[in-house]
Amino acid sequence: MRCLSATSFFLCLWLVERSRGNSSLGNSLSELHTEFSVSLYQTLTETENNSNLIVSPVSISLSLGLLQLGARGNTLAQLEGTMGYDVNDVRIQEAVSLPQSGLGNSSQGVRLQLTNTLFIQGGVQLRPAFTQRVERWYNSSVLSVNFSRPNHTQGQLQQEAQGRVGGQEVDSGDGEEGALWWAAAPRMTLLSSVVFQGAWQKQFLFTETQNLPFTLSDGRTVKVPMMYQSTEVNFGQFRLPSEQRYTVLELPYLDRSLSLLVVLPSDRKTPLSQLEAQLTGHAVALWDTGLRRTKMDVFFPRFKMHTRVNLKPVLQSLGISDAFDPSAADFRGISGMEGLFVSEAFHEARMEVTEDGTKAAAATAMVLLKRSRTPVFKADRPFLFILRRVDRGSVLFMGRVLNPAEQVH
Repeated sequence: MRCLSATSFFLCLWLVERSRGNSSLGNSLSELHTEFSVSLYQTLTETENNSNLIVSPVSISLSLGLLQLGARGNTLAQLEGTMGYDVNDVRIQEAVSLPQSGLGNSSQGVRLQLTNTLFIQGGVQLRPAFTQRVERWYNSSVLSVNFSRPNHTQGQLQQEAQGRVGGQEVDSGDGEEGALWWAAAPRMTLLSSVVFQGAWQKQFLFTETQNLPFTLSDGRTVKVPMMYQSTEVNFGQFRLPSEQRYTVLELPYLDRSLSLLVVLPSDRKTPLSQLEAQLTGHAVALWDTGLRRTKMDVFFPRFKMHTRVNLKPVLQSLGISDAFDPSAADFRGISGMEGLFVSEAFHEARMEVTEDGTKAAAATAMVLLKRSRTPVFKADRPFLFILRRVDRGSVLFMGRVLNPAEQVH
């Protein structure tokens, strides 16, 4: 079983969501979302190149969609170009359905919650049409704050975030990045949060976990708690454009609506960075056709991670620049007031993977596993993962584990 507590949040203005429908349009949106997810992840790896990494593409898409509702002119065109469609299109709105639909109060051991809160400087007059659309956009709400009182407003952000994510700790922008953001005196801040908690379809037993070596990118090894189970899984082998092989293993959650895809280079000498650089959204979309039900011995490390990144340069490199430019940003659909722009954008995600989803990880018994002829999938070196909504193909979280023993900050 596995528990993931992910809190995705970023400060200031943001752009687009695309979801999944039950038509060809819905399928196209799903493909666009996968392409965006991979591009976003690859851009992040260019700066976050030496550590574990997790990002929530669907959370960022939701926030970008909220911004796109109020963007106009070239600002909107850049958002459309990056995301591949205009959320103001009625057909798109009909095709987009709530990502958490059917999962918010699940009794099947899975909880998924996505929310957005737009903090507006008191006195800024919003267009009524925008306010109405925000309130219908994925459990979104609009709150008035006073950005001239940073300590008080940061407290509101923290309180709102904790309320949305079930008490999980959220970084509301302290430290150097936070100081820079508050110094910018924004008039608008967008808080987007994602919570996921899930139980494995087949639990890993604590009694089967043992400390085993994990080979790092530089060849060094560390001992990590390695979970184990012998089970039937969806498994497949694929090729990169450079002809190197890689494997994909799917670990489903209890109601099978969500699953974790674990991606590992087949050759131990192939660095994960080579897989990351050559991965495409199209390849990810085709994985399902190549997965086959297989009985395997699965070794998977227990780990916890926390990533917080500045998304402003990431979005700019993806083609969204005007939104961050005070002289070029056009958000007339949000308010008639001049000068609204995205001052900064941050994203935060947390994740914990354990045998049964609990945070308590008592000392586990050391056991010797029997040798067998069953095929083995052993994530004992850097790997990539994707947590997705199976029926809709949406990427909820994407990341990598370079070192399961890395300390969470």
